[in-house]
Amino acid sequence: MSSHTAPHTDTAAAASAATSTRDWLILAAAAIIALVALYAVFMDNGTVVSATGDYLHEFSHDGRHLFGAPCH
Repeated sequence: MSSHTAPHTDTAAAASAATSTRDWLILAAAAIIALVALYAVFMDNGTVVSATGDYLHEFSHDGRHLFGAPCH
């Protein structure tokens, strides 16, 4: 006779909750990064971006042209 038992459901539920929480944290971090990038491209007008160097300023300036946002 076999002594197999069913897996403990609390452990599975805890693992599922941890995965769900991790997925939500990754999604939130990606959303924050996307919003900061959109701000830098569309609304910053060089205030914050120019302090980081010319490369990032030119990147955001070209992004404005790419998306059709007025910049000058």
